[in-house]
Amino acid sequence: MIGFEADRVRLAAAGIALVLSALAIANRPIGPRAFAGGANALVIEDRSGVELGTVLARDTEHAVRVPLAQVSPRFLAAIVAAEDARFAAHDGVDPLALARAAWQLARTGHVVSGGSTITMQLARLRFGLPRTPVGKLEELLLARRIEAGTPKAAILEAYVNRVPMGGDLVGVEAGARTYFGAPARDLDLAHAAFLAALPNDPVRLDPYAHRDALEARRRLVLARMVAAGAVAADEAARAAAERVDVQPRNDGIAGAAQLLFRLAGSAAPSATRLRTTIDGELQAFAENATQQVVSGLNDRGVRDGAAIVIDNRDGAIRAYVGSADYFARTGAGKNDGVAALRQPGSTLKPFLYELAFERRVVRPTTILADVPTTYALPGLRSYSPGDYSERFAGPVRPRLALADSLNVPAVRVLSEVGVAPFLERLRALGFAHLTRDADHYGLGLALGDGEVSLEELAGAYAAVANAGRRVRVHALADPAGAPPAADRVGAASEWALVTDILADAHARARAFGVASLLRTPFASAVKTGTSSDFRDTWTIGFTRDYTVGTWVGNFDGAPMQRVSGVTGAAPLWNRIVRHLAERDPPPAFAAPQGYARRPMCATTGVRPTRDCHSIVGEWLDARDLVAWQAPPAPLGRTYDAWLAAQPPHAHEALRIVAPRDGDVYVAAAGARIAVVARGTQRPTWELNGRALAARDARWTLPLARGRWTLRAHDAGRVDAVTFTVGDPLPRTHRAGFTIR
Repeated sequence: MIGFEADRVRLAAAGIALVLSALAIANRPIGPRAFAGGANALVIEDRSGVELGTVLARDTEHAVRVPLAQVSPRFLAAIVAAEDARFAAHDGVDPLALARAAWQLARTGHVVSGGSTITMQLARLRFGLPRTPVGKLEELLLARRIEAGTPKAAILEAYVNRVPMGGDLVGVEAGARTYFGAPARDLDLAHAAFLAALPNDPVRLDPYAHRDALEARRRLVLARMVAAGAVAADEAARAAAERVDVQPRNDGIAGAAQLLFRLAGSAAPSATRLRTTIDGELQAFAENATQQVVSGLNDRGVRDGAAIVIDNRDGAIRAYVGSADYFARTGAGKNDGVAALRQPGSTLKPFLYELAFERRVVRPTTILADVPTTYALPGLRSYSPGDYSERFAGPVRPRLALADSLNVPAVRVLSEVGVAPFLERLRALGFAHLTRDADHYGLGLALGDGEVSLEELAGAYAAVANAGRRVRVHALADPAGAPPAADRVGAASEWALVTDILADAHARARAFGVASLLRTPFASAVKTGTSSDFRDTWTIGFTRDYTVGTWVGNFDGAPMQRVSGVTGAAPLWNRIVRHLAERDPPPAFAAPQGYARRPMCATTGVRPTRDCHSIVGEWLDARDLVAWQAPPAPLGRTYDAWLAAQPPHAHEALRIVAPRDGDVYVAAAGARIAVVARGTQRPTWELNGRALAARDARWTLPLARGRWTLRAHDAGRVDAVTFTVGDPLPRTHRAGFTIR
């Protein structure tokens, strides 16, 4: 018995100690350190010191910290009169306010006024308490603890920095800057009452949706200030009659919204000001151009676009447009198209050809075959690249293959270079998001099978403009000067050769025309890209000084209505690059070092002969010149040898791939036209309705003046093309393309 009684005594003592500990904790004062959260408002400037905007919410509590001394006394008086007129007199809980609220509830059956003090509201906001009876009880207990450990001024400062101001705005500073474009310290009586009215019900009093209700509440706040003796009646009447204009909702951001929030996310909480490399005037132009181009394509299923401008000399970002309209109330405008990962289409091809030139897998004199081709893949699969035009160009030089963005030659070049070396080169150029192995991407990597960002693409093209020298792409001004140059990637002479191809308007004439939006009256190099199903369109190009990258598409991946790189992103690129040139005319590109320009036959890649009817100028190095100077084979035998080397392509429709429908030829003695049909071994041929002697799927036809219709038949299948042979053209000279 004695032992049992002793146990009861020990249990009782332990229980009493537990209760006393709980009471001690429940009554322990809460000091000012509990409300020290919240980051400073961060002002972000362009390169000249002009404000681009103020980022207000950067921490987990979405609160902007501002000292009480930087809040207008008018607002402090207004918020106290509106929310807690006896704030200075009570100890966190106002019995009179609670009794009044209870009496009004009993008399009317609904809540007329709350009994919460400013301290109780602060407890709910700071500790996330629910609006329930239990939550209200917690408010009462915490309010007493806050009053016991925190001075009234600190309580009021913490409250005004956490008070809801509508939407995702928190704190008086956020409200003042967003609605009025001014700091909280500059609020006059009319504007102070406006903001003090909002916390009562931020949703029902939304300034953009329920202005009448907000105005009624504002007049009530002024009346309470008069009743509290905080303002004279005539002054309050003038403030009530004053019109309060609210600026359009832009969260205090004047430009480059996505970039500003991106920079703010990595800034120290103590930071109050950042200077960027953004050119404010160029930024405004690029944003307006993006909105105009996207609006003009709305009827073709286009809803968004993005653009970036990089200074090639130091990698500084001069303009950053993440979407067509960041502040649009509908749509996906808050996405960042500069940082988003998308399939780049053909924009990776210049890096592939440079690597092929550098390793001498392909030279400017090489003849590549743009014909239907199938590659066997593991797992009994096959891959047949094609172009959006659904046509094939036949034998082409690398200049035309790259400038016209032909897919089959690009895949053929990648198969020779190797996917793994090309992937390694792309990573060296800054494509950090191509993280899978070479087997994952396969030959499709030549056509953009992978995800990259517009910023990565523009940075890599800036390296092309710098002859392979990479620069650190950055948006924050570096007080120590330009960032150090990175190591060179690839060979400078081969990058210059690629630049010369991308700047050749005549080389891309077959695919884009000579006078497309890719051509400028000054030296510029450019490449387009279109992902599968017309989901993304890209145009990336550069002058000696700047690289401009543009993307047009939809953030949700919805396909557009046959909008390609030249019709989607190119108009935006053209506007921006011309605007840059107006301000600072760009110099010409440097010629490839170690190369000499020589005439060559367009279809054989050797020195011109009397049998060559299309002569072009091309850059050749010393080793290329040795082959160029060798005696060329006759044109016919060279072409026949090329045709015979092409692999058969089974299981396809009968189709004449050479000559092409609508082709125009120049008559010349002894010249012949290559005739190639696919999907057949030995068709029946007709020329202008006259049956020809038996021929197989590949043969040559003598050139003769006139208009000709060539028809092939095989087992009920038929295909026909019409072409013209005319008189020789007068001798003319054009840069990069000469016809004799």
